[in-house]
Amino acid sequence: MQNQYPEKTSIKHWSEDDRPREKLVLKGKPSLSDAELIAILIGSGNREESAVELSKRILKSVSDNLIELSRLTVSDLEKFKGIGEAKAITIIAALELGRRRRGAEVMDRKKIHTSSDAFEIFQMKIGDLLYEQFAVILLNRANEVIQTVVVSDGGVNGTVADPRRIFKLAIENNAASIILGHNHPSGNLKPSESDLKLTKKIKEAGLLLDINVLDHVIVGIEKYYSFADEGVF
Repeated sequence: MQNQYPEKTSIKHWSEDDRPREKLVLKGKPSLSDAELIAILIGSGNREESAVELSKRILKSVSDNLIELSRLTVSDLEKFKGIGEAKAITIIAALELGRRRRGAEVMDRKKIHTSSDAFEIFQMKIGDLLYEQFAVILLNRANEVIQTVVVSDGGVNGTVADPRRIFKLAIENNAASIILGHNHPSGNLKPSESDLKLTKKIKEAGLLLDINVLDHVIVGIEKYYSFADEGVF
């Protein structure tokens, strides 16, 4: 009996309008979906799925979130039929380039105007991690970024920052003000009681040292919580 459903063909056998590579050339990169861009990276799918269909399934596994996709390891990606080590590494490398490009754009601005600017810097530094980290942005009197430093590592459920280390860094770098930041890998942006106590402690220490603590930003996957914006300061 003839198979009712023909096997999926490779991209090179698709009609020209359906080929991601040709679509990119003819219509430009904004015309491609995330799945089509990933399909270009992996080149081919498997016997049951085209490269685009496989890419859609991979994206669906992370709720179509590219940041969550960037957190997958080589072994995670190899669980998908048709993705070997080389293809997994290609996907990871492409996403890392995108992250670095975003970071380069952020550092191009350097001056902090809003909590959103601070979030972009923290997102680039600690936003993709699966465990908590605490970081600080050191600023000069013009609110220009001197340096962004990770001051402590934590676990899945929390991190502890040493105010003495934070202000030692600020003094050594002649910082006029600082912005605190840490990530919540769970995605829950509500500050914990310990977050509130630590923030108050650091802000009070800053007043004594004449180093202004402008904000504390809790970093989620795509959103953030600003203590300053919420009137906690």
